[in-house]
Amino acid sequence: MSTVQPPRAPLTRFIVGIWDGMNFIRRLTLNLLFFGLVLLVGLLVLIAIVGGGGRQAPLLERTTLVVAPEGLLVEQYRTDPFMRALAQSSGSGVGEVQLRDVLRALEAAKTNDHIERVLLRTDRMTFSGYASMREVADAIAEVRAAGKQVVAFGEYFGQQQYLLAAQADEVYLDPEGGMMLEGISGYRQYYHEALADKLGVDVHLFKVGEYKSAAEPYILDGASPEAKEADLYWMNDIWQRFVADIGRVRGIAPEVLNAGIDTLPQGIVAAQGDLARYALSQRLVDGLKTREEVEQLLVERGVADDDANGGFRQVSMDDFLAQVAPVTGVDRRAQVAVVVAEGNITGGDQPPGAIGGESTSALLREAREDKHVRSVVLRVDSGGGEVFASEQIRREVVALKAAGKPVVVSMGDVAASGGYWISMDADRIYADASTITGSIGIFAVVPTFPRTLAKIGVHTDGVGTTPIAGAFDLTRPLQPGAGQAIQAIIDRGYGNFIDKVADARGRSAEEIDLVARGRVWSGDQALARGLVDELGGLRVAIAKAAELGGLESDGWRVRYIEKSATPFGRFLTGFVSGRLGGALVGHSDIARGLLARVVPRAEQDLQLLESVISPQPGRPVKAVAYCFCEF
Repeated sequence: MSTVQPPRAPLTRFIVGIWDGMNFIRRLTLNLLFFGLVLLVGLLVLIAIVGGGGRQAPLLERTTLVVAPEGLLVEQYRTDPFMRALAQSSGSGVGEVQLRDVLRALEAAKTNDHIERVLLRTDRMTFSGYASMREVADAIAEVRAAGKQVVAFGEYFGQQQYLLAAQADEVYLDPEGGMMLEGISGYRQYYHEALADKLGVDVHLFKVGEYKSAAEPYILDGASPEAKEADLYWMNDIWQRFVADIGRVRGIAPEVLNAGIDTLPQGIVAAQGDLARYALSQRLVDGLKTREEVEQLLVERGVADDDANGGFRQVSMDDFLAQVAPVTGVDRRAQVAVVVAEGNITGGDQPPGAIGGESTSALLREAREDKHVRSVVLRVDSGGGEVFASEQIRREVVALKAAGKPVVVSMGDVAASGGYWISMDADRIYADASTITGSIGIFAVVPTFPRTLAKIGVHTDGVGTTPIAGAFDLTRPLQPGAGQAIQAIIDRGYGNFIDKVADARGRSAEEIDLVARGRVWSGDQALARGLVDELGGLRVAIAKAAELGGLESDGWRVRYIEKSATPFGRFLTGFVSGRLGGALVGHSDIARGLLARVVPRAEQDLQLLESVISPQPGRPVKAVAYCFCEF
């Protein structure tokens, strides 16, 4: 039986008409973008076919390998291949460089007879962390040890970029450029006054451990004494190692380098504000040359090539990698599988370049079920995240071991809190001496908003059938009983964390608690406290995994198990992600983007706070194992 709908009121018809019009414009815009991308892809394919199918020019003798990475050094791309190619073709840079690619290029350059020397341009890299930088530095040193000359040039060096440049035989700086070594710092923004006094948000923190400081910015207006003590302890360890690394290759005593930093302002004044001349006087560089002068030097030492950029025979890192690419097609050799866990740990299915409780577990499960995989390296670069998602991944590590496949963890720049949770059950844990790790602890943040709503005249009232009904409504004050329950949940979670670490590391819970309580350590400090097994980078961890898997020296290969991304799907995700209406009204992303330019870490801090605001039904609190311990 059908019914006749009453006619809509004029105001309703007007609002619906506006909404339908906006939907039409949105669909039209997305369709135009889609067909534009399809056309562009078709043109690129056509150009590739006409241009010879992308065949590489043969590598000639006495070639200079140019290693000039631009962007952030990452374990795994976070953008899809299409968008990277588009950015590169437009001259805007790719924004990301995979650590594995840099290492593979340097490794291949050591033994390639056609590579005579390496030109390093590190001044366009974005700092990611000291552990990955030190691994690249070791690879550069191996190129030199193999008898290949390494020349570094930069216009401006940050101290992390300079760590790599310093490994070269010769370091040149543009006469109008500059560099400074200044030390390591870790400053954050604190929001208590803004949240509590200005906005009326009451933030309730539940944690175990006096050093678990990740959520302090929501309840304090400055760092706690415990946080300052712990942070300075590991920072000093990493800094002194950094100074020693540079001093060793530059032939400068660490105390001399530190003295120069302590008197930096006076030194710059003495150099009349000339940073390049100051760097030369400190013996940090070997000479001041323009890019053209360095290129002429390489012409004289190598082979002139009028058709090449710079006039000397060269090959870019990308073109070189295309010629030494891993085996494609069917390869039935035994494998060491590498699974990357980089970024924040969140629940569910996450895209490549992120850690998802389900998606990362699926990658480990794929390695377990693949008969060609003999052992696994879990490469961890994460400050942590959700406890349950971390536990999902840990269980898959245990399942791999139960299936007879050894698991080796290779810690990158950061493997702390939840990052340690997913690492602790490995057969072997490797960290760089400057890896940031530990932070064993969990916390929960519960913000409530009754005072915020009261500022605009909104109040919450009603009834419930039991005293606990509605206790976790964020528009009401947090009830004492609810707070006690949440603290009990966090206490249990911390005890669970401690027990799991103790079981995995063969220690007592009391011993682990002494080095836990949320405290952060450097890799070297963690080794001394039994939280990691050995110091070493990714390549060392892969070799150990092969050994534990019983693989012969030349009868196996490395395979990265990764989730494939659909370029157009990833592209659309950037447009439509976020809450309903985000694409129409800008949501908070625009505000956060502006705020992030002024307050660099604010976006990350606010995302964490937002992530705990909407607990799932039946899950009144979300336990978090996170460490804000990046630089």
